[in-house]
Amino acid sequence: MSYKLSILDQSPIFPGTTASDALQQTVLLAQKAEEWGYTRFWVSEHHHAKQLAGSSPEVLISNLLAQTSKIQIGSGGVMLQHYSPYKVAENFHVLSSLAPGRVDLGVGKAPGGLPLSTKALQFGAINDGQDFSERLSFLKELIEDSVSDDHPLAGIQATPIPETKPEIFLLGASTNSARLAAELGISFVFAKFINSDERVLEEAANLYREGFPSGRLIIALAVVAAATQTEAEQLVGNRKIVKVHLESGRSVTVQSHEQAEVFGNQSGEAYEISEHEADIISGTPAYVNEIFTQLQQKYQVDEFILHTPIEQAVERFQSFQLLSPIYYTNKNVQPINS
Repeated sequence: MSYKLSILDQSPIFPGTTASDALQQTVLLAQKAEEWGYTRFWVSEHHHAKQLAGSSPEVLISNLLAQTSKIQIGSGGVMLQHYSPYKVAENFHVLSSLAPGRVDLGVGKAPGGLPLSTKALQFGAINDGQDFSERLSFLKELIEDSVSDDHPLAGIQATPIPETKPEIFLLGASTNSARLAAELGISFVFAKFINSDERVLEEAANLYREGFPSGRLIIALAVVAAATQTEAEQLVGNRKIVKVHLESGRSVTVQSHEQAEVFGNQSGEAYEISEHEADIISGTPAYVNEIFTQLQQKYQVDEFILHTPIEQAVERFQSFQLLSPIYYTNKNVQPINS
């Protein structure tokens, strides 16, 4: 296997369960991911989402680091538009001091929620006028302890300074994100499960490789694996992704048509809603790994981060196990059944 595999978990709250149940499942999955040979385990940031418990990745990461011993733990990602880069740097420096060399700082541009939650996150905050690229650039300088002498905050440090700095990853689904990651010299994660347009992926991959040839290119995918092709396809079902297209030109991917209407109404803009087939790779481990190999060869991918969007808890765990490095190299490993 010429690529690494990792997991993105959104801490889904399945029907009949609680947020506490969901977070306990996240802890268990992180422990299993370590056992199964995955490279990293990331948790997401979603706000005011009744079906997802992962609203505070920094807090959850701290617990996951304590519950595991060697796997990389990180954010997929911190929604930087809401926060002070300085405070984000402090948070991740503390985490990196608690678990040296094991912390990833994934950063995203999306709001991570509906317009109302965005307003709530920014309520009372000082608008410093920085756009996302300025925030990310300043965050990188803080992490690297390299704030320039001509910066208005020259001399500032985000303490404590850990022995091993957290690695920064930019999460995105556009060519602009790829270009920014290359310009800053940081790892780039293309969210293919959000934007399945192969033309955009190809252009983003080329831009990133040309701008930062030694950088790490990662693709985040929606994947469901099962013992048979039929079983995997049945688990996926007729799943759709829903997009809200605002009059201002911005498009946002949400989980349902109902959520799309709420987002559009809260935005205060005219909007349109479109539904698309979900871009989910489904099949046997051999089939899925063949797709991975094709993508790796076409785009020189260093790593894949797997997201499994199904509501069957046992089957979800089985899917991650069936695709894991340890299962792939040792077919005598028995799939979990409970």
